[in-house]
Amino acid sequence: MDASGLDLFMMCEALRRSAFTSPPPGYHCRLCRRDELAVWKNLCVPDPRFTFVLDDYFTQVYAPEGDLFFHRCTFLCDETDQPVGTCFLWKAYGRILTLHWLRVLPAYEGRGLGRALLSEVLRPAADAACPVFLHTHPANARAIHLYCDLGFRFLDAPAWIGYRPNGYQQGYAYLRDVMPPELFAALPSPRPAPPTLLEAAASTRYEQF
Repeated sequence: MDASGLDLFMMCEALRRSAFTSPPPGYHCRLCRRDELAVWKNLCVPDPRFTFVLDDYFTQVYAPEGDLFFHRCTFLCDETDQPVGTCFLWKAYGRILTLHWLRVLPAYEGRGLGRALLSEVLRPAADAACPVFLHTHPANARAIHLYCDLGFRFLDAPAWIGYRPNGYQQGYAYLRDVMPPELFAALPSPRPAPPTLLEAAASTRYEQF
């Protein structure tokens, strides 16, 4: 079994605002416009063979909420106003605050843009809005380091969260092998998933984060 694709779940109970940054010179954040839906999809799923997956997700999760997607979906843009990254906060299942679709184009990775984008998205969130949840995979080791730096922790139990297996145990072992030792050693201790997440995730078989 390839552990890199296992499901991992994380939670932030208190944002580490000291780790926030602003976009570097030449970059800025703005909302996705209605005529840029295809741009967002291409950022999230660059392989056109799999765009249908995102089409279905948009129909099932975002479309029922009307225009709310376009008031949440955030782009990080270059000096020509071209989007090079995206993510946003979304109330999944109508109950829990979740982080969705963090993506930075590969050509722009390693410049601190992911941290700046996450900072811009999370900064307006009041501490009272926490916890914030997210779903990721062990293959996203660089993003996982960033999430932890901003205050997220793994959820190590139960074995299933909603209708997805919690791959924490195998995923943690995978990260030990692929992360630089100093970064792996800095991973915060995990904690069990709270009932609010478990109840929300079990409320429908269609995954909303």
